[in-house]
Amino acid sequence: MGKVSGEAKRRYFEKIKEYKLAVDQILQREKKLLETVENDELGAGYKKLRLVDESLNLVSYYVLMNNLSMSLLGVRNDAFLNDARKACYKAIIYLEEVVTGYLDVPYSDYAEQAEKIGSFDDENRWLLVRKLGFAVDAVKDGFGENSKWKWSFVEIEGRFATVAKNLLDLKNFVAKMDPREAGYESRMRHLNLVKGLLAKSADGYRQKYELSTGRIDDFKLAIRYLSALRRLNILLGDSTEAENIKKKIDVWKTKMDNDRKRQESSGTNRL
Repeated sequence: MGKVSGEAKRRYFEKIKEYKLAVDQILQREKKLLETVENDELGAGYKKLRLVDESLNLVSYYVLMNNLSMSLLGVRNDAFLNDARKACYKAIIYLEEVVTGYLDVPYSDYAEQAEKIGSFDDENRWLLVRKLGFAVDAVKDGFGENSKWKWSFVEIEGRFATVAKNLLDLKNFVAKMDPREAGYESRMRHLNLVKGLLAKSADGYRQKYELSTGRIDDFKLAIRYLSALRRLNILLGDSTEAENIKKKIDVWKTKMDNDRKRQESSGTNRL
């Protein structure tokens, strides 16, 4: 790395000061919102959706600060990226508190919780999910392909897939699949994103199992994401796709069972 000029350092610290001020302001707003939720649970779901948005704003600033370090100083700032990663987790946790983190279950299992934000319209649901997706991708890209956090992003992306699915208004989705219904385009984009995320998470946990942990639990999770995707297709009436996913699940289960037996026979079984 070449020597950093005094002018570059000056510009960096000026901008960083500005961004850190913005971060402090967001953290103060978050603190006040949390106090509001604690003191008055009325409308807590909507307040937590605001907390999700604030956490994603934090991610944006942390990513910006890292980009500034890269462009002006020529070095990646892992501290900013770690703060961004934690803010992504926080956004997902807030969403789990609103719509649950239930994966492969019937909608009825979390309907009561999800319907507490029934007036949160489809356009805003899509915008929030898309913002969360951009945030996760930005942090992952910031760390790079060979980061020590590589496999932890499988969990982040899996939990993202789950809350994105649970944020779909499945109570009314089938009735609103007519293109003439208001919000149709946002709903379908949201649905297609969820399908892609569930499939990606299944592949991610399968790769984590194959290339990193060798833990059968990771393989089981991979299959659960496929099963959740199949359940969604059944709910929406896509029997052909549901059957294709079932065939894939059967192949994966056979592979998992064979691997488990091999691990048990060799004394290397890892749950």
